[in-house]
Amino acid sequence: MREEKIARSKPKQQLLEAAERLFAERGFEAVSVRDITKLAGANVAAVNYHFGDRENLVLLVISRMVDPVTEERMARLESVEKKWSGKAAPVEEMLDALTRPLATAKRKSTLPETMHHRLLGRIFSLPPEIWPDLSAERMRQMTGRFMRALGKSLPTVPAEELVWRMHFTMGGMAHMLLLDALPDKPGKSQAAAVGLDAMIGRFIRFAAAGLREGVEVEETKPAGPQATFDF
Repeated sequence: MREEKIARSKPKQQLLEAAERLFAERGFEAVSVRDITKLAGANVAAVNYHFGDRENLVLLVISRMVDPVTEERMARLESVEKKWSGKAAPVEEMLDALTRPLATAKRKSTLPETMHHRLLGRIFSLPPEIWPDLSAERMRQMTGRFMRALGKSLPTVPAEELVWRMHFTMGGMAHMLLLDALPDKPGKSQAAAVGLDAMIGRFIRFAAAGLREGVEVEETKPAGPQATFDF
């Protein structure tokens, strides 16, 4: 799918915003064209007129949501790699570069913060073949960059095992974004009150432990003569 810029058309913008809100609330499969046009106060044929069809509208929503996140992830990873001058960077710093943009990336939607995060979670839970081609390719390139950087920091983790651990990490991120949309369970209200930024800190600690599982971490010994004695 080619990138599309939103024309300065109020009806088109209203349809897009209505679609984003409904997709966030109900998920992609549960929302019809009629639902979208009803919320936008538009004729049922308006989606086809402005976007071609429902599928193109879905693709546009996905690209508007995920492309800014991908761009910021790449920029943050470049900053981390520059800071460490080609050396292995701490796993936590790379996870922060991967996760923090979920909360800080430049937003194109007008959704409230909680619904914006929920829609991101729904999108990241979709099969990649549903994504726009360009957005999916950018995501693959970004993931490859992070995999190479993590491989440098975790050289004793086999490549195949690191792929699995990365899959679980990405799945955990999607789950974190969807906490507000889950049925009532212990901890749901606390999660909503804490906010995504605070949850990211907890997630990074959890994910770092999972990525490092089975990897021996060298202990820092005190400097000076006492360092030679195992008291």
